[in-house]
Amino acid sequence: MTIAPGGVDIVRDVLADLSDSMKAITFRFPEAALTCTVGVGSRVWASLMQSAPPAQLRPFTPVVGARHTAPATPGDLLFHIRAERADVCFFFEKRLLSDLGAAVHVVDETVGFRSFDRRDLLGFVDGTANPVGPASDAAVLVADEDPAHTGGTYVVTQKYVHAMAEWDSLPVETQERILGRTKVDGIELDDAPSGQQSHKSLATIEDEHGVEHDIVRDNMPFGRPGAGEFGTYFLGYSRNLWVIQQMIERMFIGHPPGMHDRLLDFSTALTGTVFFAPSAAELDALGSG
Repeated sequence: MTIAPGGVDIVRDVLADLSDSMKAITFRFPEAALTCTVGVGSRVWASLMQSAPPAQLRPFTPVVGARHTAPATPGDLLFHIRAERADVCFFFEKRLLSDLGAAVHVVDETVGFRSFDRRDLLGFVDGTANPVGPASDAAVLVADEDPAHTGGTYVVTQKYVHAMAEWDSLPVETQERILGRTKVDGIELDDAPSGQQSHKSLATIEDEHGVEHDIVRDNMPFGRPGAGEFGTYFLGYSRNLWVIQQMIERMFIGHPPGMHDRLLDFSTALTGTVFFAPSAAELDALGSG
């Protein structure tokens, strides 16, 4: 969403009451496990949150490669709503939009779903490289490096649509080389010693000391078969924004440059936004001003 002129105060009130709004639904349907992650963009952070922005927060940086582009698109607010029941998501979103009213403009609404054993629409298990347990918190949550925003995280979103007919026409072995994993069981293939790298290799980020930096991918497949629309909504959560930025640059420009991620020949990025998701405590504190 973007915030309309004069809408900041209304949005702030809604965010301050968000936890109470959710309780009205979670109390009735606890088995639905409703959650809502809120992201705030750099354009409105200072006026909405009434605090200095997180250290790394900035607008999405477009990446222009020789053949493919990762565009930047508008976005002041992100609401990532999840539950085990689609009707619970629906009614929570309906109430949320009613509360926000004319204070916001919906730029994009994407309804995703869990596909079989967490496979994307390309047929591969998604998110197998995600850290788990304490390693997940360490990869995602801001800590002592930015004390005012401890417990929050940076969120990058991109909406991709897939050319399914072209992808499905490829032999499985070719698909596996492009992704860098086996299709049936998701086992990682060895990196290419040189030249064209797989998506898995390009999305593996190491710093100058050779330390690998993880992110948490919470991607969602979406689509409308009747309209010929098939896609993946990328949601990347990271403690450090530069990790996802470098990942996108390696995909669209290539590593080495000129050898872009071949997955992009079948997947087109339509959107690109950056948010910071404050902790629940930071959101609740909006109501104490």
